[in-house]
Amino acid sequence: MAQPRTPHAPRTLPDDLGRSVRIGAVRRVVSLVPSLTEAVAVTAPGLLVGATDWCTHPAGLAVARVGGTKNPDVRRIVALAPDLVLANEEENRLSDLDALRAAGVPVWVTEIRTLEQALTSLDRMLTGACGLARPGWLDEAEAAWRGVRPPGQPLRAVVPVWRRPWMVLGRDTFAGDLLRRLGAPPLHAAHPERYPALAIGELNASGPELVVLPDEPYRFTAEDGPEAFPGVPVALVSGRHLTWYGPSLAEAPALLGAQLARRARHCEPGT
Repeated sequence: MAQPRTPHAPRTLPDDLGRSVRIGAVRRVVSLVPSLTEAVAVTAPGLLVGATDWCTHPAGLAVARVGGTKNPDVRRIVALAPDLVLANEEENRLSDLDALRAAGVPVWVTEIRTLEQALTSLDRMLTGACGLARPGWLDEAEAAWRGVRPPGQPLRAVVPVWRRPWMVLGRDTFAGDLLRRLGAPPLHAAHPERYPALAIGELNASGPELVVLPDEPYRFTAEDGPEAFPGVPVALVSGRHLTWYGPSLAEAPALLGAQLARRARHCEPGT
């Protein structure tokens, strides 16, 4: 684990969106993003004092819970007196972050759409904003992904992330970038929307060579999801390793690669 450096004098740093954040010594952190929660908790146990109800890792995390990513309890967060709140431009609402800023709480916002962005953003957040030494797991994650070599010919994949309605990975998504590196580029990566809602008939008609079904945010299973894509190979994968950016990145290429390799052809019942 990384230990805090000598406490910083107050300083101003730009977050991932280029917004200046005035930061002093960081001893109390609230995270509004599950990935960032795990990153801080593993790197510097004791620094984190609050997290959302959706922050499930590391296991046994004992901090104050402050609501959801989309509906955090601003008053509760302010009452925790954090030196810094960690957020993400996709997962958190601007209105909540502005309310925290209005209450005098420094807010650091990340933007992560690619693996490179994730690795750079995590380093800046942990070492620059939080004042920690660079953690070993971040070096391990970089090394793990540096060694990825997609097997054979890429398979164009439909990648649903929700059902009722069906929503899939579109353009500029972190998960899409990981799948591209693993040889399963999302078929809808050129769609104008990042998470387009498309009818199941349209998804099947698009000619997928593979369907990738993660177990979050929607919990796809062998019994819920594959039946909608008759005759198409389906890979059930770990949603946390596909969509989280943090310590899980170190094991993600090996785990996701194995899960993609184990894809099985699911046909209609009775065939």
